[in-house]
Amino acid sequence: MSISAADVKSLRDRTNAPMMECKAALTEAGGDMEKATDLLRKKMKNIQVARGGRETAEGRIAVFVDEAKKVGAIVEMRCESAPVAKSEHFVQLASEIAKQFALQDPGSVESLLMLSDGAGKTINDRIADVIGVIRENMKVQRFTRLSGLLGAYSHHDGTLGVLVLVEGKQGDAQVLRDVCMHIAARNPVSALMEDVPTAVIDKEKEIARDQLANDPKNKGKPANIVEKILEGKMKTWFAENVLVEQPFVKDDSKTVGQLLSQHGLKMVKFVRYKVGEVS
Repeated sequence: MSISAADVKSLRDRTNAPMMECKAALTEAGGDMEKATDLLRKKMKNIQVARGGRETAEGRIAVFVDEAKKVGAIVEMRCESAPVAKSEHFVQLASEIAKQFALQDPGSVESLLMLSDGAGKTINDRIADVIGVIRENMKVQRFTRLSGLLGAYSHHDGTLGVLVLVEGKQGDAQVLRDVCMHIAARNPVSALMEDVPTAVIDKEKEIARDQLANDPKNKGKPANIVEKILEGKMKTWFAENVLVEQPFVKDDSKTVGQLLSQHGLKMVKFVRYKVGEVS
């Protein structure tokens, strides 16, 4: 079959593998992007897959937390162009919508649009007003609302945001913000080991086994030794991909889980949004 240059580039963007290797993998996989990615990972030890697809879009991530009421929300607002995403009107609108999601808990975008903004208009009216000023379409793309002990972070340009939920008697705002910044930078697969889907673990084990089998250094090694090596590879994978197992970016002498424990906190879950990401 014919493999397009766009598909080859897309696979290279995901894996950073050489172009010819990407083309060969796509050809072997019959054009299936996921299969081609797995083939590359099996053949090449150092392949790191960029998680999250991309689509052409502009917008902003807004995060709001009310510490007293222990509620918070993270929202992705979409628009058509980058200048609008940075405009004062759009930034303010995104912030207001995140606040309304947190405080009023509408449950859906459709319900949110009918809520009052507290000034005699609905949220839908507010969006229409901003569209009228800017002359560009915009919409609420997705949102998540959490309640409990929360921390939040939003990147300075609004392209990325994180909302984190922990358990404990009292949260340290700076610690929780630092954890959110860690999540923004490291993009973990899950918060806890038990949150990693079994299918994902099985897939990583399969890839690790193939890597071991294809490594000449392991030829002739007893099965129990190979299994121990496999266990070590999986332990490394968890440390790289599960939040509480990851070395903390500001002090890699401790994991994120250990950092939280030192402050009487336990990780529950996190939400990480990036503009344009296909969730």
